[in-house]
Order: sequence, then C-alpha cells, then structure tokens
Amino acid sequence: MTISDERPTTGLWNDPALPASVRAQALLDAMTAAEKVAQLGSTWPDHDDGGDVAPMQETFRGADRFEEAVVDGLGQLTRVFGTAPIDPEAGRRRLTALQEQVVAANRFRVPAIAHEECLTGFFTWQATVYPTPLAWAATWNPRLVGRMAEAIGSDMAAVGVHQGLAPVLDVVRDYRWGRVEETLGEDPYLVSELGLSYVRGLQSSGVVATLKHFAGYSTSRAARNHAPAVLGPRELADVILVPFEKAVVAGGARSVMNAYNDIDGVPCAADETLLTGLLRDTWGFEGTVVSDYWAIAFLASMHHVADDVTGAALAALRAGLDVELPHTSGYGEPLLALLRDGRVSTEILDRSVLRVLTQKAELGLLDPDWRPGQYTAPAALDSPRNRDIARALAEQSVVLLDNSSDALPLAVVRSIAVIGPAADDARCLFGCYSFPNHVLPHHPGTPLGVEAPTVLDAIRQEFPDASVHHETGCSFTGDDRSGIEAAVAAAASADLTILVVGDRSGMFGEGTSGEGCDVGALTLPGAQEDLVDAVLDAAHQSVLVAVSGRPYAIGRHARAADATLQAFFPGEEGSAAIAGVLSGRINPSGHLPVQIPGDLAGQPGTYLAPPLALKSDGVSNIDPTPAFPFGHGLSYTTFEITDVGVDQAAVPVDATITVRATVSNTGDRPGTLVPQLYLTDPVASVTRPVRQLVAFTRVELAAGESCAVEFHVHTDMTSFTGTDLRRRVEPGGITLTVARSAGDPGSCVQVRLEGDPRTVDHTRTMTTAVTVRRGRT
Repeated sequence: MTISDERPTTGLWNDPALPASVRAQALLDAMTAAEKVAQLGSTWPDHDDGGDVAPMQETFRGADRFEEAVVDGLGQLTRVFGTAPIDPEAGRRRLTALQEQVVAANRFRVPAIAHEECLTGFFTWQATVYPTPLAWAATWNPRLVGRMAEAIGSDMAAVGVHQGLAPVLDVVRDYRWGRVEETLGEDPYLVSELGLSYVRGLQSSGVVATLKHFAGYSTSRAARNHAPAVLGPRELADVILVPFEKAVVAGGARSVMNAYNDIDGVPCAADETLLTGLLRDTWGFEGTVVSDYWAIAFLASMHHVADDVTGAALAALRAGLDVELPHTSGYGEPLLALLRDGRVSTEILDRSVLRVLTQKAELGLLDPDWRPGQYTAPAALDSPRNRDIARALAEQSVVLLDNSSDALPLAVVRSIAVIGPAADDARCLFGCYSFPNHVLPHHPGTPLGVEAPTVLDAIRQEFPDASVHHETGCSFTGDDRSGIEAAVAAAASADLTILVVGDRSGMFGEGTSGEGCDVGALTLPGAQEDLVDAVLDAAHQSVLVAVSGRPYAIGRHARAADATLQAFFPGEEGSAAIAGVLSGRINPSGHLPVQIPGDLAGQPGTYLAPPLALKSDGVSNIDPTPAFPFGHGLSYTTFEITDVGVDQAAVPVDATITVRATVSNTGDRPGTLVPQLYLTDPVASVTRPVRQLVAFTRVELAAGESCAVEFHVHTDMTSFTGTDLRRRVEPGGITLTVARSAGDPGSCVQVRLEGDPRTVDHTRTMTTAVTVRRGRT
C-alpha cells in the first residue's frame, strides 16, 4: 500500500504554526463519529507470535485483523518492536509499513501513536537491558536515572516510537508482591524524585512518559496481583498518590495508565473521581489516560461492574479513560452503539478524542511533512553510551549490607567456590519487563541479543589468578536438593565461597519474581534456604550475594556469612559491578530502597509507619524490626556526619528551614555518602510515621575530604492529610534528623512551627532543595 503525495482532506490541523489544541479541535470538528471512535482504539499486530506476555491474554484472541482495525484511523499501535525478536532495522521497516497502512486507511492521513514498554530500556531485541527500577532506586541518584531515561527515549524516538509505558510509580507496601522489582521502593519521596527524573529524561527526547499504575496497585490484598487495594484515604493521599502528583504537576507527564485493582469496591478504570476529579480537575493533567492491557474488558469479565464489554466501555469513557490498549474491544463498535442509542453523549466522546488528537499534534504527527519512513534505525541499540550508563547504574546500585568480618574487599584468593542458582544464569540479572525474560522464553534458541556475562563469568574475569569452581546446588523452584552435597564439598575445599542466590524473574508464575509471581513468605525460593545453611556451615570464608527482585529475609544468613551484598536485578552490566565490589575495584555506594525484613517480620510492613506498626513490647509478639533498615548501605571507607544545626529554632507555618551538616570521609579511599534527612512529627491530629524521608543527596568525597550540606526544607514538606481529608501544615514541634538510614539514630534538631494550621494543595513545595558546599578538608 502506497501513499500519495497529496492529502485528500487537509485543514487547519496541518498547520504547525497553530497551537496543538487549535489544530486538534479543527480536526475533531471535521470527523465523523466513526472516525472519532477510531482514535480511541488500538491494535496489536502479530501479538499471537509473542506468547502470553500480558494477563489473561488468551481470553482476547479474537481481535480484529490489522486491516480491519485501521479502518477510519487508529489511536495506537501496540508493541511492534516488543512482541517477538526483531532486529532494529527490520523493526523500523515493519513499523513504517504498518504506519503506511494506517495513514492510507483514513481520509485525514493521521498516523497512530506507537507505544512500547521501556521499564528496563527500550523493550526490543538487541537493545540495552538496564538495571530494574528497584536497582535504580538503590543508587539514590535521580540525575543518573534521568540520563538513562533520556538515552532510552532517544533510541525509541529514532525508530518512530512515540510513547513509553513507564515509569512505575507504585510505592511498595508489601514485599511479597511480585512486582516489587518494577518499583522505585517503599518511600514516596524517593519514588517521586526518581520518577520525576525519569519522566523529564524520557520526555526530553520527545517520547511520552506513561505513569503507572494509577492507583493503589501495590497495596493489593495479601500482595496478590490484581487483588483489591487495601488502604484508607490518608494512605492513598500521603503515600500512594504523592509520586503521581509530582510527576504530573512538576514533571508535566503526558500520559497515565490506570491500575487493574479496585479501591474500596470501585475499579480504577471506572473511577471518575480518580481519573477526572483528582487527576484532571485538581492536578490539572492535560494528557491522555490509557488503559492497562484489557482493563476495560476486565470491568465486565473480572470486576463484574458491567454486564458486557459495551457496559464496560460506557463506564470507562465516562470515568475519563481515553484510549483502550492493547487492542480495541469496547472502544469500537460497542462505543458507536452507545452513541447511536444516546447512552454516551457526543461531549463525553469528544473530550477524549480531543486529548488524543492534541497529543498527536504535539508529537508532530499532524504536520504536513510527516512521513512513516522518516525514521532511521540507529547503528546499535546497545551502544557504548547506553552501556556506560547501564554500568554506572549497576555499580552504584550494589548494596554492601554487612562486612562485620572485614572480609571485603577480597585479598588475594587462591581458590574460590562460586555456588548457587543465580551464579551462572544471565537471566538472573534482568527483571520481568526486560525483553530477555518477558519475550525470549517464547522463542527458545534465540540468543539474548546483548552481551551479559554471568556472575560466574565476571568473577573469573575479576580474579584471573584464582582457581574458580562452580556448583549450582539447587534450582530456583522445586524441592530438588540433590546438588547440595556437591556444593558443600566445593565450599569445604575452597579458600573462599561466594554464594549467589535469589530470583529468576518471569511472568505469571513462570518466575520467582515478576508480574503474577507473588509469594506467601519472604524465604528464599525453592531449596535455596537449605543450600545457604549447608554451604555457609561448610565454608572457610564466605560472601553471600543476593540477586533478587524483592528483599528476602536473609538476616540470619548474613549473620552467618563473613560479608553480604544485595543486588536488585542489576542488568547487563550487573555481574561486572558485583565482581568489582567483591575485589574492591568499586567502592560500594548503593543504599536500600526497601528494608531487608527481619526473620519474623510480618507483611505488609515497611519503615514508613506510625508507632504501633513498629516494635511494641507487651502489645504483640511479632517484631517487625528489619534485618537491615531502609536507606542502609556500607562502604569500604568511613564517614562522619557532624555539626548538625538549624538556622532557626522557630519558624512560621509557611517558611523554609535550613538544616546544615558537615559530612566527612575519614577513611583512606574515595567514597560516596548518601546523607538522608528524616522528619518526625511527635504530636499531630492523626497518627504520623515515626520517621519519613524528606531529603537526600549523594556526596562524593576524596579521602580526608569534608564538605557542608544544606537541606532547605519548606514547611510544606511537613504537610499531611488531616481528619477533614485536606492536606495541612500544623503548628507544633517537629524533629529533623540527618542520618545514614531510617534505622540510624543520626543527629537531630528540633524546630517549632508557629501560627495557625495552613491548608495546602498540589501547588505546594514537593521537593527539598539540597546544597553541597565544597572546599573543606
């Protein structure tokens, strides 16, 4: 199918000099009802070739053929690159051909928005696999996350992709949930700062960022995927919504994806209060709301709040859900029928179509010179630039949990036993939303497409003079313990044992972490608990390395090992980062974005909790104290935080408080410290967290170097949702603590807020500015 040089129907919408909103309105006015409805739909070419890569995919095999789906136009093209292995140039040609068919099938020659997943990089074969988001979070480095997102966006834009389905802004509330690996941790401030950087980075490359999952997805009952959210209005407002609010208000995010769950009985895909009242009317969001895959049909088939897909389409459109993904079900003929019988007004339809057309105008898709073939594939999607960023992220994400025996960095070692199922499996480096773990399992025999040495490979490279012996010991799943005896023998005969355990990510029960891979307990999967016990008991000297997608209760193992590292799916450069930390080539600087739970800690439970959710002697026999606290991370050098003070002991309820501290590297090698500022509100009108992160920064220090750090905390940062469900700053005393983790006593200052309670909204200050002043040695 070819495209003529002339557009049969042209108008103001083709004029790039006009505002996008004016162009979109002009095009909307020229469209028929069928053409309008077509802009709200999507299609997934070749989705049957990719295996089951979305929940309950088999239920919807009856999608329209591509030629039928594009009649009168199309809103979005789904995962042209991310469905089956295809090299970059072939993918570009395929997308060009599909877009040619789309524009030829509608009289306005309007192309579709092409979207792809991009949580751990451009979701396609041969593209860089960056660390999973939980590993980004362990860097506590928003600037580096922004660089990564910009690189991802530039690769996607280069081949004609317009929208990326990331970042995930769900705040972790229960470590048993399978999608913990996709999150940025358990603190809303950390999540929001990193998420904001991702949004700005991706969109700076011209690719629309999609915030997901809106909202409450991570609070599912018993940590089960899709289960109802368990949260009250204050937890929703003060924990769950904070990252979305910042990404919309401060980051200008251009798309939002609904969550699958319901909140108090109302599915998010049909929640007008959430999708319109809060998101648009309160926060001022002007972009598009897209459905998570098949979420509209799920309103009927899973939530049972509609009789059929027609009723589901009615509920979703009225709520403010604009685009149906991954292909059209309710937003096709059922929506046209609703228009014909008057159950959906033209005004409701037009508001969603106008949003889609405005976004297409902003992306340049209505410009007269736009052509499907204008994109050229980059020479490589796993470029040196990308690998440099992936390497920096991996190196900064490795967390040294314990080194009480001073076993690390390793001295000269003659013999090393490398044991465990995660030691010699490259897929253990990747999350479930990486192409190798998400798609390639459906294409056996296809190579990874990127160079990703295993941990075993990297140890051999890092310690070339050592004799290295490997035993798997056991698998990630199942009860087979037949390999433990050989693992024990290997450990007993080696000078050093490196035990590499954890997860291999997958989808819907095909992994030990990932979407639909929830767990009932936080013990290591399969027979790994027995493997670790036996090997640590036999080893002369041991290092435990957890490579996982969630935090496991490994505290007792860490006490038995000489040193312990935690790496959250560190990506294609992750093995070299782990080996570099072991040797001392890299000084570890990662800090935990989630706690490592204690031996008997129940779930759900994170550090962000009021007094009665924490250890309470005489009240409960369950001790939720973590083995390693949120924010924890050790180094091979030593640091001090001194001279903590505040500029004023009392300020008005609308003011900025400056907290000062001196941070010093008192050791003999360069290192990076992450000073963290925590808020405590001892007495308030509702229960408040014992500690809550309100600021942080990364400070690189040479040996013997000191510098001054200033945290400029606006009193808005002390606000919370009161009994009237309005956010407020209350007068009274607060404590601000500069510490190295949520469990570190740190150094605190007291400040009193004076005046009347003050109501704040989405225009409040949401980020604490931090100044680092160097020159002190």
